[in-house]
Amino acid sequence: MYTKEFILKEVNTIRDEIGHDKVNIFIEELYFNETTNELWIITEDRPDKSAIIGKGGWVVGKLREKLGLESIHVESYGDFLNKNYKLKLSKKTINNLNSDLIGLKNLQQAIEDKLANIYSFNFENYLNENEFEKAQNTEAVVALSGGIDSSFSLILAKKLGFNPIAVTVDPGTIILPKQFKNNIEKLCSALYVSHEYIKTDYSDVVEESFTGNVHPCGRCSKNTGELVKEYAKSKEIPIIIFGDMLATGSQCINLQEDSLYRLNLPASLSTGKQEIKSLIRKYDLSTFKGFGCPLLYEVHRKFPHMKKFSIQRILRETRSGALEPGEALDLIWSFYKI
Repeated sequence: MYTKEFILKEVNTIRDEIGHDKVNIFIEELYFNETTNELWIITEDRPDKSAIIGKGGWVVGKLREKLGLESIHVESYGDFLNKNYKLKLSKKTINNLNSDLIGLKNLQQAIEDKLANIYSFNFENYLNENEFEKAQNTEAVVALSGGIDSSFSLILAKKLGFNPIAVTVDPGTIILPKQFKNNIEKLCSALYVSHEYIKTDYSDVVEESFTGNVHPCGRCSKNTGELVKEYAKSKEIPIIIFGDMLATGSQCINLQEDSLYRLNLPASLSTGKQEIKSLIRKYDLSTFKGFGCPLLYEVHRKFPHMKKFSIQRILRETRSGALEPGEALDLIWSFYKI
């Protein structure tokens, strides 16, 4: 329906109208989904992507309005090469498991399907259009914090037939505020997933954090992982699922001990933040600006030098492709509004 020449002409017209400099833009490929009224523009490289998006997203926003589209996705070809490579590593890792678990077989299929439709893959449409076999027994425990990454993981685990249960480690409101609990209850109810809170005492983590010598996230993450692992072992459930975006490729699923596997579900599908937000928005969950929990907020306020360790985490997610540079900048900037 649309040609490269037409899109380039429209983009340059809009850039001229809003006072942007004239630049040469190169498009690698276009893909239009008539069913969803979405357009994917694949550019040769990131500078072409930036030129089509424009400052503050004005150019692509006006293009979407002018063409009457539901949405326009602009990606660089280099980013897709990276995503393609990571998906192939995930496929290799899952294949090597040679597992009979229904959820893992379905995940393997989802990885292959995303590879085959990498430019235009849409999680919501994919899950609506495909019916997966469901495991009779519970195959996975999902660590659910109420944030967007863990919520995405639970939705996907449910849809891909893992027959999951969700658990939330609850050290108190300084780490798990009420707003997150509201999301947890709303999502589990919508998905008909059983949920349990694991009450625990993280007072040692809090005390160490307020010395200014220890960043809380590492200790908190380690403790939470151990508690979820012990829960899964006690219930003889073979997989624990986390929303970590960084453990890609051969690290997206690994053997913990005694046939217990840890699966980083978003990472296994090379998922970006925008893909996650797009899927969870239909569940009407509350979203929270900034980075981290109330404890981290207080640590940043009392010990500003600790912000650099949080920034390192954000930059790691940006390098992995999980975060766009603009998203990363917004998160980093939120630290300096404290």
